[in-house]
Amino acid sequence: MSTAPTTPKTRSERLDALPFTKAHGRLLAGSGVGWALDAMDVGLVSFVLAQLAVQWELGNTELSWIASAGFLGMAIGATVGGLLADRVGRRHVFAVTLLIFGIATGASALAWGLGVLIALRFIVGLGLGAELPVASTLMSEFAPPRIRGRIIVFLEAFWAVGWIAAALIGYLVVPTSDDGWRWALAIGAVPAIYAAVVRFKLPESVRFLESRGRYQEAESIVREFEAAAGVSSPEASRTDVVASDRTATAPGLTARERLRGLWSPLHRRDTGALWIVWFCVNFSYYGAFIWIPTILVASGFSLVRSFGFTLIITLAQLPGYAVSAWLIEAWGRKQTLATFLAGSAVSAVLFGTATTEPMIIVFGMCLSFCNLGAWGALYATTPELYPTVLRATGAGWAAGVGRIASIIAPLSVPALLLGGHGLLFSVFAAFFIVAAVAALFLSNMRGRSLD
Repeated sequence: MSTAPTTPKTRSERLDALPFTKAHGRLLAGSGVGWALDAMDVGLVSFVLAQLAVQWELGNTELSWIASAGFLGMAIGATVGGLLADRVGRRHVFAVTLLIFGIATGASALAWGLGVLIALRFIVGLGLGAELPVASTLMSEFAPPRIRGRIIVFLEAFWAVGWIAAALIGYLVVPTSDDGWRWALAIGAVPAIYAAVVRFKLPESVRFLESRGRYQEAESIVREFEAAAGVSSPEASRTDVVASDRTATAPGLTARERLRGLWSPLHRRDTGALWIVWFCVNFSYYGAFIWIPTILVASGFSLVRSFGFTLIITLAQLPGYAVSAWLIEAWGRKQTLATFLAGSAVSAVLFGTATTEPMIIVFGMCLSFCNLGAWGALYATTPELYPTVLRATGAGWAAGVGRIASIIAPLSVPALLLGGHGLLFSVFAAFFIVAAVAALFLSNMRGRSLD
C-alpha cells in the first residue's frame, strides 16, 4: 500500500523542507557583508595599535586600553542586542547595530587623543557586539536543517574576508604616513553605513514573527522563499499553528524570564558549557591576534614586514573555514569544535616558541587555520541550542560572556610578555584546551529542526 506524500503543515516545516535558494543566498550575502566589515574593523585595530605605539609613543598599557574598550562595548552590545532581538526582532537590531558601528568607526578616524579614541572604540564595540550573535541567529532560522551548520560556517567565513581586507589595508595604507591609521579607519566606515541600509531589506525571522503572533508577515516570507525554490505554496495555511517551544510558549517573555530560561534544567548544561567555550576562545583569540603585529614589531621586524607576516598568516583562515564547513555536517558539531580547539592549543605552543621567520609564518598559519575553523563551528552550534524565544538571548549572552575574556586578554598580555612569548602562548594554549573539553558537553543538533 503506497502512502501519498504530505505537505508540511507549519511554516517552519515548509521552510525547513526547502533547498538552498537564491533567497537564502541573498540573506547570506547581506549578513556576510556586515560580518566581513566587523572583522575588518577588529583587524584594523591590531595594525592601528602598532602604528600608534610609535606615533603617539604609547606603552603597552595604553594600547591595551584601546583594544579592551572596544571589547567592553562588544560585551554590553552582545548581551543587550540578544535581548532586544528576541523582543523586537532580529532584522532591525541587525541593521541599527551596523549603522552605530559604521558612524563610530568614521568618528574614530578623527580622534585627537587617547581618551577620545578609547571612548569611540567603546561605541564601535556596542555595534559590533550586538551584530554578530544576531546575524548567526537570523541565518540559522532560515537555513535548511540538513546544511544549517555548513551555512553558518560559510557566514563566519566572511570574517576571514574582512580580516584579510584589514591586513591588506594595514599593509598598504597604514605605513604610508602618520595619518595612515586614520585613513584605514575611514575606509572601514563608508561600506559599513551602506551595508546598514541594505540590511533593512533583509527578511525578518519567520520563527520570531510566529512567536509574536505576526502570522501574516511570516506567511508572506515563507511564500517568498517557496517561490524562489519553485515550490507551490498551499492555498491555505494553518496560521493558528506555531512551532512548539521546549521552554516557554508565551510570546511576550520579559528579559528576566528569558535569562532564567537559559538556566532551566533543559538548557543548563548547554549554557554552562557554551559560556566556558566562548570565554576561553575569546581570551586566546583576541589575546593573540590583536597583539601579533605589535609583538612582531617589538621583536625587531619593521612595521611593513610585520604587517606582511600578519597578512600571510591571515590567509590561512579561509581553508580553516572550508574544512570546518565540511566536517560540521559530516562529523558533527561538538566533535569538529573540540578538534579545532585542540589543534589551536598545539599551534599556539609552537608559535610561541618559533625562532625563525619560516617557523613564525608556518605555525602562525596553523594557529589561524585551527582557530578560525573553531570559530566557524562555535557560531554554527550556538543558536541551535535554544528555542526561538530564547535563541538570540542565548547567543547574545554567550557572546557577551566571551567578550569579558576579550577585555581581560589584551590587558593581560603586557604582564604575560614579561615571561616571554613562550609563556604568553602557553597560557593561550591552556585556555584552548579547557574550551575543547567543555565543547564535548554541548548537545549536537546536526540535521534537526530548530524547534
